[in-house]
Amino acid sequence: MDKSRQKKLVLNSTSSLINQFITLICGFILPKLILSTFGSDVNGLVNSINQFLSLITFLDLGVGTVVTSCLYKPLAEKDKDEITRIYVSAERFFKRIAIIFLVYLVIISFVYPVYIRPDFGFVYTISLTIAISITLFTQYYFGIVNQLLLNADQLSYVPLNIQSVTLIMNTVACALLIHFGASIQMVKFSTSVIFLIRPVFLNFYVNRHYSINRKIELNGEPIKQKWNGLAQHISYIILSNTDTVVLTLFSTLKNVSIYGVYGLVVNGIKTICQSLTTGITALLGNMLAKNERELLQSTFDDLEWLIHTSVTLLFTLCGVLIVPFVQVYTLGVDDANYVVPVFALLITSAQGAYCLRLPYNMIVLAAGHYKQTQTSSIIEMLINIIISVILVIKYGIVGVAIGTLVSMAYRTVYLAWYLKGNIINRKLSFFVKHIGVDVFTSVAIFLATSFIKISSLNYLQWFFMALKVGIIGLAICILVNYIVYREQGTRFVNKIGRRFRK
Repeated sequence: MDKSRQKKLVLNSTSSLINQFITLICGFILPKLILSTFGSDVNGLVNSINQFLSLITFLDLGVGTVVTSCLYKPLAEKDKDEITRIYVSAERFFKRIAIIFLVYLVIISFVYPVYIRPDFGFVYTISLTIAISITLFTQYYFGIVNQLLLNADQLSYVPLNIQSVTLIMNTVACALLIHFGASIQMVKFSTSVIFLIRPVFLNFYVNRHYSINRKIELNGEPIKQKWNGLAQHISYIILSNTDTVVLTLFSTLKNVSIYGVYGLVVNGIKTICQSLTTGITALLGNMLAKNERELLQSTFDDLEWLIHTSVTLLFTLCGVLIVPFVQVYTLGVDDANYVVPVFALLITSAQGAYCLRLPYNMIVLAAGHYKQTQTSSIIEMLINIIISVILVIKYGIVGVAIGTLVSMAYRTVYLAWYLKGNIINRKLSFFVKHIGVDVFTSVAIFLATSFIKISSLNYLQWFFMALKVGIIGLAICILVNYIVYREQGTRFVNKIGRRFRK
């Protein structure tokens, strides 16, 4: 791997880890303040509105990932004209999406408080909806194409670093507002104002470092698979939103709040796993564009092993520690029962299954195989919706978690199977072996840590419990990988050592 790509990968990975750490910490602080100050119903209302508004991302029809894939080759070849054509086409598309969002916002603002959740006053709900919506609007109107360009050029660290800064600013501002008795609407409005900094900065950065002629006339469509990213995107949106939407429609806001609290933990772990792969899709796309097949294969071998090992360790530890953490986190909140062990195990397993697909999905996205894999996305969507809707009436949040787990497991297995005969022609036996090792490691950690209990409900006691569980889990993970993947582990450690010495 050349030094330029290596430097970008290190910067992207480091910035992503820092960003995810900040996101994780801020993601726990603000919901806790909202939950303690405004109660479970308001917390559930905020989560519910967020999910309904985030459905606007459905309208980009997966074009974002297709744009990124289209940019790999012209960026590798330094083809400024083609880069400009793709950028301008994407920018015009997303501006149309912004207009659609305004229409959608007007509809949701009036329909949501009247027909979906009439629990709160009309003015209260509509003002909160508008405050939350400003952030999404500015992202789609100003910032998204600039971010896609930087991601494709292996410069993810630029938007990641500015996002880290705005997250810290937002957390401090919201905490102060809550402390001084501001309304939930004012708190969310301040978030929208602060998050305007990011798209403005990205626009400035791209204008300074790229020669983009926004007035160029387009002859033909430079984004060839614009509509073939639809199925991939539908799958992602359904996975992200189905559970909360189904609970909003068929259950209670308290259940939405419970789901949101557990979601803070599992989504935090998921973002940590995703941060390990930041910039790697662009790297794989660059290798494919340059037809570096041998380097691609060896890079994927290391990536697959690293993701399986990391995901198994992190989500197994999460499965052991999540219920005790939620007990401490919601201490003093008595308007709902937040201790739901079965749901905790299911939702942890579901997000773990999602993260195990990362290496396979990245190679599919890097190669631009949207059309070839879209049927599986549709099947995944139907599995999630049908099972969740059927089971939510009787089993509540447990029912929707089952739907999510089954759909995610299906898609992960499919992507591994797809690579058996496409792109890198990887034997399915590698995946089966990894899954076998993952399951064995998880069971071993659960059994070895079953005797560890939290002695009292406070963060210090939970920290000591987590420390003990973490040490035992890490030791088991290292031992299993030393026995099964000794050569791969040794090669990876040596690579890290060489980079650290440099």
